[in-house]
Amino acid sequence: MEKAKVFYTDFRTAAFGESMPAKLKRLARRAGIADIDMDGKFVAIKMHFGELGNISYLRPNYAKAVVDLVKELGGKPFLTDCNTMYPGFRKNALEHLECAWENGFTPLTVGCPVIIGDGLKGTDDIAVPVEGGIYTQEARIGRAIMDADVFISLTHFKGHEMTGFGGAIKNIGMGCGSRAGKTDQHASGKAMIYEEKCRGCRRCQRECANGGLVFDAGKRKMHVDENHCVRCGRCLGACNFDAIDFVQDQALSILNAKMAEYTKAVISGRDNFHISLIVDVSPYCDCHPENDAPILPDLGMFASKDPLALDQACVDACLAAEPLPNSVLGDHLHDESFHHHHHDHHHDHFRNTTPESEWETQLTHGEKIGLGSRQYELIFVK
Repeated sequence: MEKAKVFYTDFRTAAFGESMPAKLKRLARRAGIADIDMDGKFVAIKMHFGELGNISYLRPNYAKAVVDLVKELGGKPFLTDCNTMYPGFRKNALEHLECAWENGFTPLTVGCPVIIGDGLKGTDDIAVPVEGGIYTQEARIGRAIMDADVFISLTHFKGHEMTGFGGAIKNIGMGCGSRAGKTDQHASGKAMIYEEKCRGCRRCQRECANGGLVFDAGKRKMHVDENHCVRCGRCLGACNFDAIDFVQDQALSILNAKMAEYTKAVISGRDNFHISLIVDVSPYCDCHPENDAPILPDLGMFASKDPLALDQACVDACLAAEPLPNSVLGDHLHDESFHHHHHDHHHDHFRNTTPESEWETQLTHGEKIGLGSRQYELIFVK
């Protein structure tokens, strides 16, 4: 297979020189976004608006740069994301829009409408066939996203507590899934609670949107209700005491594979383009109502017509970077107790940040099903 082209630039600008949004537009043009016929067409720009309290999400300035570029090419852009499965400020379209506005994404600031892709309650979706899908034959995707003529992903590349990293595949595959689609992707593995580790703080229960956790007030211990647990993993990220685990070793790899299949469903059969920014590389997802210190330095802006090659290039750039001190990753690398309890994954910054995570399957499976190529040519744009 021919190598995909991935273009990138750094975050350097001269005093009184080119602005960062202008540099992003120039990068996208060099990467071939202008090759797409957008004249008079609806263009979905998929991004993450950030949970309230989190400030590591991409700034609206970057979104506006992409919006302006789409308009220059004759397109009719809108920013979009789908509702979440878990409690927070993005679980329905009304709260999701208010969250986006409060975080700076308004028609005035970004220059286009903001549309929640799966409707008011996360039920406005469409079943999209997955050609070559192994785990998914039909992906449940937000209808507004599938109604668009052109699809663009704008991704904050970061760590993730389950999938290792959150890149283009995570942004597209999981992010474009309706509530039913997200449930489908998370429905592997089985949550379990180590009673001896449970402190009875009930933080995990506050993260569960489906009644999958039951608190025993007498013992002051949490238990899993298997009839209601949808295996979304939010409880795993909420527990600070390692009391929650998933008993199927393949659960995370299957989740990653399903994300790749959902990504293929979203982009197949229409023009698409992808941008990822390795900036404010928080250890966990922007879905959290907080963000910890970055684990890696700001590495640059990347763009490609191939989302798989884009993720691979971003992963390679991250793994080659030096970890930042005063971060989860920096602490783990200098913590003897961490090395005692967890195997040190040599220079794997994502696994060393969250040892329970698994990331490579989204790349290997994506290549297997024809999502794109892991082989790429990296081209620097000054």
